[in-house]
Amino acid sequence: MTGTLYGVGLGPGDPELMTVKAHRLISTARVVAYPAPDTGESLARSIAAHLLAPDLREIPMVMPMRVERAPAQAIYDAASETIAEALSAGEDVVVLCEGDPFFYGSFMYVFERLSERFPCEIVPGVTSLTACAAALKRPLTARNDVLTVLPGPLPDDELRARIEAAQSIALMKVGRHLPRLKALLSDMGMLDRAGYVERASQPHARALPLADLDGDSAPYFSMILIYKGDEAWMLPPSSSF
Repeated sequence: MTGTLYGVGLGPGDPELMTVKAHRLISTARVVAYPAPDTGESLARSIAAHLLAPDLREIPMVMPMRVERAPAQAIYDAASETIAEALSAGEDVVVLCEGDPFFYGSFMYVFERLSERFPCEIVPGVTSLTACAAALKRPLTARNDVLTVLPGPLPDDELRARIEAAQSIALMKVGRHLPRLKALLSDMGMLDRAGYVERASQPHARALPLADLDGDSAPYFSMILIYKGDEAWMLPPSSSF
């Protein structure tokens, strides 16, 4: 008998947004794994910290914060083998995932390495998309509108074409691309329909019209939402958030 690999979505940051199932699995876990930056604390671990047993085994997957994919792939290889050893010994392993495990989640890289060797279960979580829409107090999408999710690092010409073809747009991975994205949306006449959210549901979260945002960079956990729906959903002033 082998253990089961659980990919558990934690939601966007507020521990109260975890599902009951996630709460149960984490609070009874004997082995947990989670992504962690090479400097600072792991957000995934901090969300679930109050549920972790004091004597459990922890497997941090420490990721260098770089653009290159090669170092991360080697870390996933090594972490997956460590997790596999625990599973082979009959222990269940809970992998903590910010948001949802299969929505830009790092768990998918562990899953692709281990799912053919061990039983796996995915526990979905509240995504950053819905958390950001809630923070802006504006619909994410409606009726027959097309929702398009776009990574900010895409080239401007591709972003422009995809934004023009959609009625609702989520721009993720904003970070250092913020000035370029603001300039593109301004050129397209959409700045007044763009909302900005950073660290949704977390301490120090911010939600405001993108046009009111100062500065040339954004944190990793940030997003721009654009909704082309009727005038009733135009963004209110910053003071309304």
